[in-house]
Amino acid sequence: MFNTMKGTLLITLSLFGFSGSVFGSEESRDVASMVVNADNYRQGYDAAKVVSKVQLFEHAKLDKTREYHVYTRLNRESLVVFKSQVEEGQKMLMLGDNYWLLMPKSRRPIRITPMQKLLGEASVGDISTLTWSEDYHASLVDTEELDVESNAVLAHKLRLRSTTKGASYNRIDLWLDTETDFPLKADLYLRSGKLAKQALFQAGELNGEKRVVSMVLLDKIQPAKKTVISYQEITPFELEDKYYNPAYLTRNVAAEL
Repeated sequence: MFNTMKGTLLITLSLFGFSGSVFGSEESRDVASMVVNADNYRQGYDAAKVVSKVQLFEHAKLDKTREYHVYTRLNRESLVVFKSQVEEGQKMLMLGDNYWLLMPKSRRPIRITPMQKLLGEASVGDISTLTWSEDYHASLVDTEELDVESNAVLAHKLRLRSTTKGASYNRIDLWLDTETDFPLKADLYLRSGKLAKQALFQAGELNGEKRVVSMVLLDKIQPAKKTVISYQEITPFELEDKYYNPAYLTRNVAAEL
């Protein structure tokens, strides 16, 4: 009944010349909802702890592995704690558009960019930012059929353009399952317009819910290399405010999390 009423309303408005603006507004809201739904598959909480493992493969052989504990909360704030022995004591803090790296033997936080590499194709932004809806404006480009693990899946192709200085990429072409809004694939572009890398998303179950359990990053220039970010644990968790202060973290570099 609702769909019938909505259709009648659009037809009525079109008779008076208003259909373009109404449809455009409705479409914009629908696309925004798609991106929020896609974000929820990647994290889904206002504040959370995400245990991430990053693996670098070369010629299909595992080369290196790193582990990170990521604490996220609203307003584009996150703290990344480096857990592997070779990076022990390092932390990365993101507050909106500002990123700092904190080293165990340094008295000052080091300013970095979201494109700072961690391992392989995994950058600071890839680890710390788990939402698209806060950093990008999305528009619907097309509907296409993708080959996902030898299955044909109908997908909405969205174009995401950055709205913040701290966004990892200037533009993202993102494909979402038309039925569920689950993210399938993303092409990640730099401000120069160059395609930086491609991301493929794998579905699985965490805490009894369907989630993105891994993101595979592919470098078109070095096809022999592949970086896999696995989300081993995603739990609601509220970290104390003091940990989002670079001055506190510098004074307390040994603080365990």
